[in-house]
Amino acid sequence: MMLWLRDRSIKKLRPGSPEFFAVQKALILNRPLVKRCYDDWYARLLRDADSVPQPGVVLELGSGGSYLKNLRPSIISSDVVANVADRVIDGRALPFADNSIQAIFLTHVFHHIPDVDAFLKEAQRTLVPGGVISMIEVAHTPFARLFFRNFHHEPYQDDRQEWTFEQKDSMMDCNQALSWMIFVRDRAEFERRYPALAIERFTLIPWLTYFLSGGVTSPYLIPNFMNGLLLGVENLLQPLAPVFALHWHICIRKQSGK
Repeated sequence: MMLWLRDRSIKKLRPGSPEFFAVQKALILNRPLVKRCYDDWYARLLRDADSVPQPGVVLELGSGGSYLKNLRPSIISSDVVANVADRVIDGRALPFADNSIQAIFLTHVFHHIPDVDAFLKEAQRTLVPGGVISMIEVAHTPFARLFFRNFHHEPYQDDRQEWTFEQKDSMMDCNQALSWMIFVRDRAEFERRYPALAIERFTLIPWLTYFLSGGVTSPYLIPNFMNGLLLGVENLLQPLAPVFALHWHICIRKQSGK
């Protein structure tokens, strides 16, 4: 959201600071419709991990304000910021052995990686055969393009040819169109560069309640008695997801024998 639409509790905090992430996590947990969205997203990630035929490390990148580790304590949480997760880890240089990671989780994180080529090569190296990269990312529907280009503080640049971008601030310097650019527009190039990684699934995620709730950073104005009604309307409107969905769930699997 634009800065003037930010919730008062985070307006004066530096994005990416431990204090910012602590407040962000509290906002998610205390906003019923926002928490329901995250519960759904995390359930999708965990199902992907559980589909892997052999065990290994389960790693969350960019944990920030995440509560995913609360749902599965064995997950290794990480961030590029110190004092917010189990470990400080940069996705471009994963400190794990070859064929040792069962699943890599990213929620609103992939588009913050300034060199995704390095990350995808590291994922290809470290995932066990059948292991997954499972992510929640910004979609490329007509409404998502309109919203994220014009009403969000992070850039959405789907006309860029380069996958890389300059980054001085890990929270603000990004490209929210990155997942579409790589996995849809440039899919042939992705398949050429990473022959062991196969795009298994794109799923458009329910969108109405996340949009109306203001997400993580905007003021939450929905009274609890409206929750059931809005969830019902959201279910009815799901056929419109190809036009209105704000996010999608992407699962990429490392192929056995490659």
